[in-house]
Amino acid sequence: MVLIIVVAVLALLAGLAANRYLRPRLMSEDDDTGMAVKDLVGPLLTLTVLLLAFVLVTANGSYGKAEVAARGEARAVDQLVESAEYAPAEQRAEIQADTVCYARAVREREWPAMADGKGSPAPSVWSTDLRRVFREVEGKPVFGMLVSADNKRSEEREERLTQATASIPGAILWFLLATLVITVAALGVCLPRRNNRGQIITLTVITALLTTTLCIIRDVDRPFGGIIDVEPTAITEVQRQATRDFLAHHTATDLPCDDKGSRRPG
Repeated sequence: MVLIIVVAVLALLAGLAANRYLRPRLMSEDDDTGMAVKDLVGPLLTLTVLLLAFVLVTANGSYGKAEVAARGEARAVDQLVESAEYAPAEQRAEIQADTVCYARAVREREWPAMADGKGSPAPSVWSTDLRRVFREVEGKPVFGMLVSADNKRSEEREERLTQATASIPGAILWFLLATLVITVAALGVCLPRRNNRGQIITLTVITALLTTTLCIIRDVDRPFGGIIDVEPTAITEVQRQATRDFLAHHTATDLPCDDKGSRRPG
């Protein structure tokens, strides 16, 4: 980073020195002539648009990964429920119950926490209990299927939590905001002072578009906490199906958790 700053400063100094000492020898024009401010605004606007587009693509990629991870986790949890059908009756009931509680904890406890880029310890209580039950069927054919599905669930959850944090540093967002302000201010300086209604409308539209793009970047960079957020649709559906399978042979009071995924006392 230091090297980049040094090179940029040297390039600026070299340009100013060339303007002072080489320009009189290379150009016969008057010293008062040259590029106007409006000639420099075009490249500045282009740079601003390119920066916004690049960062928007990065933020959208993070949003896409979060959505894929959420769906992948739901599929892994569903696979756990299906694999449990091959386990002995006692372990099957425990796995189904823990799966329901895990899905509830993810939906009710961890999903709201991810809006602030954080996780929740609530789902880990049930994933730990699942592994305890797996040890009871170790050596049986179903053991490998359960462990494989649980490993996939763990990986997808970790990816989901990773994408919950902002992928674009705050310094970059502040830099983009400063670039937007400078660009809009420079465009405003170049507007004519009279008969400028059309130009003012155009500048207002450009400002609105650039501002909207920056707002979208900020929103998409928080895939679980913005207006355009990833909903817990997949895990909710899995939780509904797992609850249905469990209640086919048990009652709701047999579940070791409440509706929020917290362990019941006692």
